[in-house]
Amino acid sequence: MDILTYDDVHIDFTRDEWALLNPSQKSLYKDVMLETYRNLTAVGYSWEDHNFKEHCQSARRHGR
Repeated sequence: MDILTYDDVHIDFTRDEWALLNPSQKSLYKDVMLETYRNLTAVGYSWEDHNFKEHCQSARRHGR
């Protein structure tokens, strides 16, 4: 069985791609990514190897 990582399940939208999503799509993306974060944390995923904080800050800069 292969190990699942955050990079396997997240989608990194460009600013232009994000602008094309409607509010319900943006909300769904946020909800799914939060659930993914919680699930990976629950199974012991090590966030030390992934700069999640940087990803969140980037998302805020893009209005996500």
